[in-house]
Amino acid sequence: MSVETSILRDNIARVRESIAQAAIQAGRDPHTVKLVAVSKTHSAARVAEAAQAGLRLFGENRVQEAASKIPPVAQLTALPLEWHLIGTLQRNKVKSALSLFALLQSVDSLRLAEEISRRAGASPEPVLLEVYFGEDPTRPGFRPGQLAQEIVQLAELPGLQLRGLMTVAPLGLDERGNRTIFASLRELRDTLAGLSPMLSLPELSMGMTDDYPLAIAEGATIVRIGRAIFGERPSR
Repeated sequence: MSVETSILRDNIARVRESIAQAAIQAGRDPHTVKLVAVSKTHSAARVAEAAQAGLRLFGENRVQEAASKIPPVAQLTALPLEWHLIGTLQRNKVKSALSLFALLQSVDSLRLAEEISRRAGASPEPVLLEVYFGEDPTRPGFRPGQLAQEIVQLAELPGLQLRGLMTVAPLGLDERGNRTIFASLRELRDTLAGLSPMLSLPELSMGMTDDYPLAIAEGATIVRIGRAIFGERPSR
């Protein structure tokens, strides 16, 4: 085993232990928290190593990068892997995204949801709705009030299975600020789920390397971890 592979395995074990500890401290079963390894910019060989070390869920930010990475990963390992899109999805990339990803975590507008609905096949496409709680008008994501107004319309779109909500905490927040954001996503989910029997929204994707224990404390069911597993991203 190479030194890099040994470090990768140690990192994975450390993250899993941290997830378990955070869940137990919150009175939760650690198995209710899914770990998505964020593999953006890392090579197919590195992803295959992570798979051999026990990871099965991987997250990519860009459709184009995923399209060039997923096939060689499949050649390097026969293990059953699941891929999630966690970055911004352009409407003209929806068709490609649906062929690559088991879950689209970053559906950030009604127009994008409508395009996914239009492109969906016989089986409903599972998606998460991305919510943004900050003040930057250029950042993607539904604003909480907007989502409350559009959620029933979203739920009625054919070919879509709304699985829950996702958020990225705004930059520059302290621990208390991050935890407030994560609590706000959980509270929004609970409010939305009460609007219609069609809405259960079981998944909450929130928390990354620097703040995932806080997210787990507030109910995260999916955490997206890159640097704590793979180390710093290689320069492009």
